[in-house]
Amino acid sequence: MSGDRERANRRLTLRILAVAVAMFGFGYALVPLYDVFCEVTGLNGKTGGRAAATETYAVDPDRLVTVEFLATVNGGEPWTFRPAVARLRVHPGQSYVTHYLAANPTGRAVTVQAVPSVAPGLAAQHFHKTECFCFHRQDFAAGEAREMPLVFTIDPALPPEVGTVSLAYTLFELGETRAN
Repeated sequence: MSGDRERANRRLTLRILAVAVAMFGFGYALVPLYDVFCEVTGLNGKTGGRAAATETYAVDPDRLVTVEFLATVNGGEPWTFRPAVARLRVHPGQSYVTHYLAANPTGRAVTVQAVPSVAPGLAAQHFHKTECFCFHRQDFAAGEAREMPLVFTIDPALPPEVGTVSLAYTLFELGETRAN
């Protein structure tokens, strides 16, 4: 009887370990799976990275879309980060240039990364950035301030019921810059 109980305990232990390993594997794979899901569906406002700089669209002169620009700083850092303009009325298909303003008021050099999000999520696949400060990490010296460019186009295939698109950036501090 004691031997049966030991075998049952071993089987139960192995099953619990198998479940724990499966849960760990699922958790490990969840982030890449979520990124693929968002890229395919356009959900969560992910823009899918860089748009092809060579892609051109026919300008729709009869339609105007409002693009709102938003900015936040992650974690309450003392950074100054804001769009140069709060909103633009744009013709789909036409390329536009604007910029964001950022300043590092700290007494140390830091590296930051801006992470974009587009709302509504349906518009993300129609918002194409050809130049953006968000493509690369940004190194700031202590006390440095600068304008960071953004060049974008709204695809004319944006559904007609979408009249306003919001582009939001969250600025994350990655740490101190590497010495040159």
